[in-house]
Amino acid sequence: MSSRFQHHGHVVRVAVLFAAGFLTFLVARAWLIPADFGVYGFYRAGALDAVRAQPIKYAGQTPCLDCHAEVDELRQTERHRNVSCEACHGPSAAHVEDFSIAPATLDPRALCLRCHTALAGKPDFMPQIVPADHFEDAACTECHAPHAPKQ
Repeated sequence: MSSRFQHHGHVVRVAVLFAAGFLTFLVARAWLIPADFGVYGFYRAGALDAVRAQPIKYAGQTPCLDCHAEVDELRQTERHRNVSCEACHGPSAAHVEDFSIAPATLDPRALCLRCHTALAGKPDFMPQIVPADHFEDAACTECHAPHAPKQ
């Protein structure tokens, strides 16, 4: 009479393969994941120091308005009142610390089209245009004032 477990070799081979794969996974995980990972949940604790070491690029809106109050007054009457200065003018921390460093030169057409190109998912309250139908090569600032576009 033959035993029920006579052909168990294939099960043992699969179990050994599974164990080898699991052991490989554990070794790779220990080698690839930093020791400080998971200290603050699903984050690496050293990332906080790495971020702190990066130079500050954005100054925020307050330093802009300290020198450019007239622009803010004009902007408050228009739809761009909730748009931060650096959203259009780029990072300005270097300019705030040293006024001889000019902010980046802007390409008004590319800048305006980032927000105002017609797309189906955009909210209805945001003016949208089809660039090819709306003065295709002209700069937006030829007809619209950037801080008060309705004027």
